[in-house]
Amino acid sequence: MTEDAVQDVLLAIHEKRHTYDPARPFGPWLAAIARYKWIDRLRSLKAEASEPLDETMGVPDHGDAVVAGSALRRLLAELKPPQAEAIRLVKLEGYSVEETSRATGQSVSLVKINIHRGLKRLASLVKATHDAD
Repeated sequence: MTEDAVQDVLLAIHEKRHTYDPARPFGPWLAAIARYKWIDRLRSLKAEASEPLDETMGVPDHGDAVVAGSALRRLLAELKPPQAEAIRLVKLEGYSVEETSRATGQSVSLVKINIHRGLKRLASLVKATHDAD
């Protein structure tokens, strides 16, 4: 089953290789293809006969992830927009400093400075919030 899924993803990558833009990060492109193939596989399993699920089966709670994402958005909103954008692109979305420089119009040095200062500011905001509690 796993081998079939991997094979499906590899074939899809081969078929969609013309859509890859070398100016963009490879990881998110690959992850998107894998995600769509996973969804396709789940849909195909839905059509097949399967055993019923136990009604007492636990469902993972995503509350912590939602709260963390909301807190991160609030913290980033406290930064200067160029700092928040540089941190979002490099640290959260996986862009390189050079790609972020091209995307934002900031120099490579300024991107690095904005990330450094932004992270320092985020740390002080988190510490201040923690100290207030």
